[in-house]
Amino acid sequence: MIYKFDQKSAESFPTSKQTGTLAIDLGSTTTVVAFQAERDQSPQLLNLHPISRIKGEIPSLIWLNEAKSSKVLCGQEVINARLTNKDDPNLSRDFKRWIGSPKQQSNNSFLTPEKAGELLIHRIWNSLPPQIKINRLVLTAPVESYKAYRTWLNDVCASLPVNEIALVDEPTAAAMGANLPPGAKLLVMDIGGSTIDFSIVALEGGEGKAAPIAQLIRFNGEDLEKNSQQILRCAKVLGKAGLRVGGRDIDKWIVSHLFPNERMKESWLNAAEKLKCRLSELKIEKSEYLQELSIATESAEKKELILNRIKLEELLINKGLIECLKSLLEKTLSSARRNGCELKDLQGVVAVGGGSRIPLIKDWLKDKTKTIPFLTPPPIEAVAIGALSLTPGVKVRDVLRRGISLRCWEERIKSHIWHPIFLAGQPWPTSTPFEIVLAASKDSQKDIELILGEPELNIAKEVIYINGIPTIKSSSKEQRINRLEEEARKISLSPTGSAGEDCMKLKFTIDNECFLKVQGLDLRTGKSLETIVLCKIE
Repeated sequence: MIYKFDQKSAESFPTSKQTGTLAIDLGSTTTVVAFQAERDQSPQLLNLHPISRIKGEIPSLIWLNEAKSSKVLCGQEVINARLTNKDDPNLSRDFKRWIGSPKQQSNNSFLTPEKAGELLIHRIWNSLPPQIKINRLVLTAPVESYKAYRTWLNDVCASLPVNEIALVDEPTAAAMGANLPPGAKLLVMDIGGSTIDFSIVALEGGEGKAAPIAQLIRFNGEDLEKNSQQILRCAKVLGKAGLRVGGRDIDKWIVSHLFPNERMKESWLNAAEKLKCRLSELKIEKSEYLQELSIATESAEKKELILNRIKLEELLINKGLIECLKSLLEKTLSSARRNGCELKDLQGVVAVGGGSRIPLIKDWLKDKTKTIPFLTPPPIEAVAIGALSLTPGVKVRDVLRRGISLRCWEERIKSHIWHPIFLAGQPWPTSTPFEIVLAASKDSQKDIELILGEPELNIAKEVIYINGIPTIKSSSKEQRINRLEEEARKISLSPTGSAGEDCMKLKFTIDNECFLKVQGLDLRTGKSLETIVLCKIE
């Protein structure tokens, strides 16, 4: 076992209050909640009655009657009230995938995805046992919408009475809990209810370097040296890629395959999820048919939700899922290679998320990483438990999802061009600055303008919705540059510059908080300029 749980303490808490860290992994179908006390080396999965289904797991469901907005049902309460099989705008589910997304697919709920997620997180907080005191909250975020998701989470948690709030992307959280030795590199595949994420993560240390073990000495002026038993680990994300498709989409594929031309119902999707899970059990023969539902259609024709593993695998292949996984893996490996890491350099492969239990997917990943040890942590709670290993303090070197470019005048073509400063997949904080020399483009030039742009993601695969059914399509969009700020930053030239004269050497860096900074040196006078903070990126 990779993760170790204190089963005794998970059942009940002592009468004295425990102070520690709470981890919430908000999922599309299941949200996982775990707690770790400061003096305890083992995490505890929390049973939050009445919203928990089982210990640590809360169904990601919200029922809010629009006419009676004071009554909110969350998690298992919705299931117990038998409200999950209703196509009703009062029911919110599968909302995580659309949080932070610029294009939101309608889920027929009058609640926005952001509001539904906020209600669930606040209900979790209000359901915590009185015997625990939270001084640190760590949450997880998907790779694809990390930046917008982080902004949303920050707003949601602003009113929570907690000293520190930390955020980590889901693949990194899963990797950090794998307990590999310092310096190890591993591949993480995370298939949740709505997203697929691949990442290659390097744990710091090793190769003669001291293992990064430390304690959080002070926090908000309070001495924690004697209280904190956490280990400080450092990780670096070498490459990652993600796509908005996941386990719930597979459920929709199953229903649309077995009940074509029928209006999709929530009860059918729930039955498809159960059937998918049963077919993923290793003890089931591939040719054995399993049935989960029998219905009478609108035309009075009787149809059955019945499938075997062979047919399920054919469906997933025909829908392009394996090609999608292949594309994501290749993109992740390509990003890692830019950071000096090849597939052969990995010490482990970790598969997490409910979708990772599907034999076709698991066997495909094993085949693509034959010589690398395949690690099997608990697929549902792995991310939340891994997130706890990041606390109370972790330095994470992440990679840029998009690059950063500077608009420059190209004398040869008499036109402006976008010159890359930092490329997508490049780690931050930067270890060395990017240097560029800028010349004046005209006589008596008084200043140099700094106009920054962010390239749009060049996605090899995208998900579009046809009649409500997710479909994977190839994309051949040309990359465009979007300006980060409307107004340009200006660096004054004194004396003024002459056309073609090298005037300024600039050094661009990204700090620990992902702020882009620039230092300047006037090549004519030798005068250094004060550091300018340009913007916050990712």
